[in-house]
Amino acid sequence: MIIRLSELLIFAAIRERHQQELENLTLTAQPFKTLKFFVLAMVQYCKRSVFYLLAKGGWLMLLSAVVALVAVVLVTIDGPHEKHVEELSHYLQFGLWWVALGVASSIGLGSGLHTFVLYLGPHIALFTIKAMQCGRVDLKSAPYDTIQLKRGPSWLDRDCHEFGDPVFPLSHGLRVPLSSILPHVQVEAILWGVGTALGELPPYFISRAARMSGSKLDAMEELDASSDGDSGIVATHLKAIKKWLLNHSQHLNFFTILVLASVPNPLFDLAGIMCGQFGVPFWKFFLATLIGKAIVKTHIQTVFIISVCNNQLLNWIENELIWVLSLVPGLDSTLPGLTAKLHAMKEKYMAPAPPASPDMKVKKWDFSFTGIWNAAVWLMLLNFFFKIVNATAQMYLKKEQEKELAATKNSASTSTHSD
Repeated sequence: MIIRLSELLIFAAIRERHQQELENLTLTAQPFKTLKFFVLAMVQYCKRSVFYLLAKGGWLMLLSAVVALVAVVLVTIDGPHEKHVEELSHYLQFGLWWVALGVASSIGLGSGLHTFVLYLGPHIALFTIKAMQCGRVDLKSAPYDTIQLKRGPSWLDRDCHEFGDPVFPLSHGLRVPLSSILPHVQVEAILWGVGTALGELPPYFISRAARMSGSKLDAMEELDASSDGDSGIVATHLKAIKKWLLNHSQHLNFFTILVLASVPNPLFDLAGIMCGQFGVPFWKFFLATLIGKAIVKTHIQTVFIISVCNNQLLNWIENELIWVLSLVPGLDSTLPGLTAKLHAMKEKYMAPAPPASPDMKVKKWDFSFTGIWNAAVWLMLLNFFFKIVNATAQMYLKKEQEKELAATKNSASTSTHSD
């Protein structure tokens, strides 16, 4: 009995030490040790991926090698195919860019980069405003003429007269309808949505692997062991919603996952963890997530931004406000003049800027808004990188700690049996 008690105390001390080591393993506290564990984790992951492909994906490896060889030949040899290869390269960069932004937005268990606010949302808004100013939607030189990492779209700084006369006439502040703008920003929005669906897969696979190994994921353990103490109104409500989802896990079917993925939902990471923990088939989870995020959710967000920027939503709100204010006695006579002035101001704002004279010298500031925006984006990218490195290094350290704890338990049980 005394030996058993001493073993429990030793294990408790080891767990406490392990927890302290995990909390201290960050780039700010222990940069070299954190980077070392991160590199070891990445090497381990690459080894497992290579061995898996060699064992079960021989045909895939052969096909990849053939495709890579053909690509190298096409790039190195000169000929009439060069322009087609360059065009294909632009399309590949375009697709990978928007998919990568989507992955960065949803990966990381809630700590992802908000790329919709940083890139996709501004891109849709800028294109809509430009289309409203010029009265036409054929602004892109190619489908891949969008915001990318090292360059902006060619249509953004061009004058409207370079595109030609307006195709859509201005009518009551509404020039280009939503149905004409949507197809020109739809591809990048869907690609971004596909990336967000792919970014939801790591929590599912980690939880599924934990279930198959007979263990329980940390997020599930913390949720089960969470106390009911007062930790703020928002945290309390989020905790209650998480517990409700956990208690109703039997309702995680295709339609439920589709609904959860189709709306802006900060708890969808938990849904992915639960789907992996409770054995929801991969294709059921991924197809529901893909349809919800790449088709439903992205179109809701895109249509909302276009409706705001092309005045459709604003016109509807204006008409409703005019109807409400017309019911107020004394405002009937002033409303026509007020709305006319507001329409004049709006049309003046939406009118295209006159072409700049070649003799006019434009003063450029070195400390511009673009510089501030780029600095903010790079800071967010750096913060996102720090979180990924910290999480990967801590995961590697935790696995090593589990091995150490298992070895200690085995040695203790061996010594007990020998006694």
